[in-house]
Amino acid sequence: MKIQALPYNLTVCKVADASGIDLGKEFFFVARTDEEVSLVCKTEDVPAETVEREDGWRGFRICGVLDFSLVGILSKLSAVLAENNIGIFAVSTYNTDYVLVKEENFARALEVLAQAGYEVE
Repeated sequence: MKIQALPYNLTVCKVADASGIDLGKEFFFVARTDEEVSLVCKTEDVPAETVEREDGWRGFRICGVLDFSLVGILSKLSAVLAENNIGIFAVSTYNTDYVLVKEENFARALEVLAQAGYEVE
């Protein structure tokens, strides 16, 4: 399986509402529940008004479109990282999964995944 490193720094944050999110930006993920509005975006694109934020994330995506019938893809990836004491923040879209790790663990995460047989771009 091929994974592709994303070339930018990411931030995970909570916003009071979605009105401050620039939907024209290249990369972001927003989730709204009955408890919060969460946003993952490039660090440079964080809205001015955030309730909480955590900078210092990097990410990669699983390449290609994943069929919903596939089982265990994220589980296997996260197991490799967990065995190496690397925590994750996962985001899934209709097409694929994205995995974020803290910036200080990023190079090591890609290294251990390559050692586990993943093709890293």
